[in-house]
Amino acid sequence: MTPPQLVVHRDKELMAQAAAARLITRIVDAQAARGHASVVLTGGRNGNGLLAALAAAPARDAVDWARLDLWWGDERFLPEGDPERNITQAREALLDAVPLDPARVHAMPASDGPYGKDVDEAAAAYAAELAAAAGPEDHGRVPAFDVLMLGVGPDTHVASLFPELPAVRETERTVVGVHGAPKPPPVRISLTLPAIRAAREVWLLAAGEDKAEAAAIALSGAGEIQAPAAGAYGRSRTLWLLDAAAASQLPRALYPPASA
Repeated sequence: MTPPQLVVHRDKELMAQAAAARLITRIVDAQAARGHASVVLTGGRNGNGLLAALAAAPARDAVDWARLDLWWGDERFLPEGDPERNITQAREALLDAVPLDPARVHAMPASDGPYGKDVDEAAAAYAAELAAAAGPEDHGRVPAFDVLMLGVGPDTHVASLFPELPAVRETERTVVGVHGAPKPPPVRISLTLPAIRAAREVWLLAAGEDKAEAAAIALSGAGEIQAPAAGAYGRSRTLWLLDAAAASQLPRALYPPASA
């Protein structure tokens, strides 16, 4: 487990812009080192804010978009094109504006796709797609993502792993169907903690006063079953990106003065 590093920005706009710049650098470095890069996207206001900031960033063209694989940490199990789906929002914020290779955009299945309403079968199919993309160097059933981004919910959930629900307890499967999620829609697909921990770097995004308690709980030694965000960490780096409001309940000792 890698100890978390914290960066606290003045407000959510600055956080999104700085995170976008950081992501561009990470992708470019990975592509220079291995010829390609892989990133796991997150939805929600902070994930979409980052994508919008990336779309507006002057340096976005430094990325070779055709050599970037995009995956998702979770998805709402709704029909293709539904405005609440993360892939729909990501396309509006960024993806339609950059020259991606469609074969490298790995959206999670929709509820009107080939698996119909069977979310568990859809989750198993996404797990198989991840496994097929994993190489011998990845030492697992998912690729070693360069960056995996997660929004942090007010209840400490990440992806669609909610406190105390079965999905957060999963130790074997890499992708699961989620039934009875406490926020709508109740049916979802989610990476599990084992899949999240395969990433080289895990970035957790939290902005706003409504995320302050969740950040404090997750960073203060809570267990992952009660606080899923506490169980999300990368193989080489775990980075919390927060604005001042989300960091307002953290002990000052947790982050350096330069972050303020």
